[in-house]
Amino acid sequence: MRPTMRPALLLPLAAAAMLSAACAHHAPAAPPARATSVADLFPLAVGNEWTWEDQSPSLGAGRRAPRTVKILERTADGFFRDSERGELKVAGRCLQDRLRQLVCGPVELGTTWTSVVSVSSTERYEIAAVGETVITPAGTFPGCVRVRALNRAGPGTDLVNEISYAPGVGPVRIETFAVTGGQAAPQFRALLRAYKVEGR
Repeated sequence: MRPTMRPALLLPLAAAAMLSAACAHHAPAAPPARATSVADLFPLAVGNEWTWEDQSPSLGAGRRAPRTVKILERTADGFFRDSERGELKVAGRCLQDRLRQLVCGPVELGTTWTSVVSVSSTERYEIAAVGETVITPAGTFPGCVRVRALNRAGPGTDLVNEISYAPGVGPVRIETFAVTGGQAAPQFRALLRAYKVEGR
């Protein structure tokens, strides 16, 4: 079962062109100890790009499917459009796409918000952790902020989506679980493999 909560710029992951070694970082350039604003967590600029490595359980042992997403343009209403037709912008205290608020401030443990996606779907979000260190193929990222989103998938089943953001870099780990009867079944997992952001 594929998750229905998919932040723009990130999902779905499938085979795509890899970043060239000349323009990709393989270790972060000392991000700040903690994010001070939502904009710190996802640097938006034309030309920025990220490659994630799909490590989902369904792929089986030893298989890694990379996916690169690049910001191509800025729309007239201020959204940054990517190569997967996702659109993001920071407005007020939130990072948002066209349907939902993905991260809202203040960037503190326990901050919560909701996004009404449709008449029958409301996603509940919270900042579940701050100051985490996340190890990925692209390097080790201290000071990460983990955002958890919860959506009811059906009677007795919730979908939980967790994204860890490294300040000045963007999403470095993405995980989705189906939770039934208190038991979590991993559905999707991706780790940052390489990135290119403005000024780095």
